[in-house]
Amino acid sequence: MIVNTENYNGGVQIIHEFENGYGASVVKHKGSYGWTQDKWELAVLKDGDLCYTTSITEDVIGYLSDAEVTGLLNDIEDLDNG
Repeated sequence: MIVNTENYNGGVQIIHEFENGYGASVVKHKGSYGWTQDKWELAVLKDGDLCYTTSITEDVIGYLSDAEVTGLLNDIEDLDNG
């Protein structure tokens, strides 16, 4: 579920949160990975903080299409809250 959308660094940041405590920051702004190609960058969140210890990624993921972002959001929503 989208909980916040705001203008950020000449672009946009969209914050998603899920019932399992995970979420994502999805950005497209000057300096983000993919900005010049009109692509998205995604970072996994846990309880609102950046999280680099999931099976999704140990870093941010850049150069994402809309469909790739949707797929990753579904994967994040399915993570175990353990």
